[in-house]
Amino acid sequence: MAQRTRPPFRADHVGSLLRPASLLDAREKFRKGEIGAAELKGLEDEAIKGVIKLQEDAGLQSVTDGEFRRTLWHADFLLSIENVISVKLAGTAMFKTAEGEIERPLSAFHVAGKLNRSKPIFVDHFKFVAANTSRTPKQTIPSPSIIHFRAGREGIDRNAYPDMEEFYTDLSRVYSEEVADMAAAGCRYLQIDETNFAYLCDPALRAQAQAIGEDPDELPRTYASIINGAIASAPADMTTAIHLCRGNFEGAWVAEGGYEPVADILFNEINVDGYFLEYDSERAGDFSPLRFVPEGKTVVLGLVTTKSGSLESKDNLKRRIEEAARHCPLERLALSPQCGFASGEKGNKLSVEEEVAKLLLVVEVAEEVWGK
Repeated sequence: MAQRTRPPFRADHVGSLLRPASLLDAREKFRKGEIGAAELKGLEDEAIKGVIKLQEDAGLQSVTDGEFRRTLWHADFLLSIENVISVKLAGTAMFKTAEGEIERPLSAFHVAGKLNRSKPIFVDHFKFVAANTSRTPKQTIPSPSIIHFRAGREGIDRNAYPDMEEFYTDLSRVYSEEVADMAAAGCRYLQIDETNFAYLCDPALRAQAQAIGEDPDELPRTYASIINGAIASAPADMTTAIHLCRGNFEGAWVAEGGYEPVADILFNEINVDGYFLEYDSERAGDFSPLRFVPEGKTVVLGLVTTKSGSLESKDNLKRRIEEAARHCPLERLALSPQCGFASGEKGNKLSVEEEVAKLLLVVEVAEEVWGK
């Protein structure tokens, strides 16, 4: 069976990578006012060139900037949309780890006025990667659903948006403008990082959605419509993909539960080409929801964890790929880590050397399963 010449590739990855200590130090100096924005950007540029080479040396065909210019995987983008603000909520969010739970302050995004995008947000990020690699540059952006999910209707200013349909339309429009500019800059591989479809597989989080007046059975269809509107401007030759995440704060997670509650809508009502699905542990359930994947779409199995440095065995990965292929044909499958390695600046609890070993493992297993 041949490797793929168009993304998602048989060996792929989600996007974020561990920041080098020099970059973390530079960002801290910037926050303290010890260096300016121009100097910080120059240091980011050099760090990104290094992480591009890391990906190329590992044998990956898709290359990102490691999300090195961001503080958090989602906040930098969303807070660049006019009238989107971050607010603290009462209560805490519970993240889970193998050692126990971590309690963190609860925050949400609120919409304080009409949504607008006065200038491109991540287009220059993409251009820099494209100018510094011969591989396929991939741009990642957070899902539009994130603005809505945690606070629901109460997070949207009623004077600006008395009708929620108008809010959803504007949200899709803002994203569509960014996607159009990405396409004009040459982007042909775009990934939307989506948490809430995965959160709606967890009974506890479904109950939280109900508690703020939302219907957890209807939200997937609402979010599918918003995402479709967001990528409506993507040209036919742009590959679009969704990455589903159950939370990835320094290796901790929020949600648990298999994809069954959202699978049909996820795979058949969202107009994307591929899905990066977390499958590195039992919290993601079994492979049976893959039976809903239609012909022409690719599922990238996130079987290699980024939550620890322990390296998976090739035999176990191949066995799990075989299990998945009982529900979705092997030619529609690919392999990746389950999430990024650094959703925030600090990153997950593993070393760069362990990160590289996992990327090499993905490439090697993909070649042995699907051919060189």
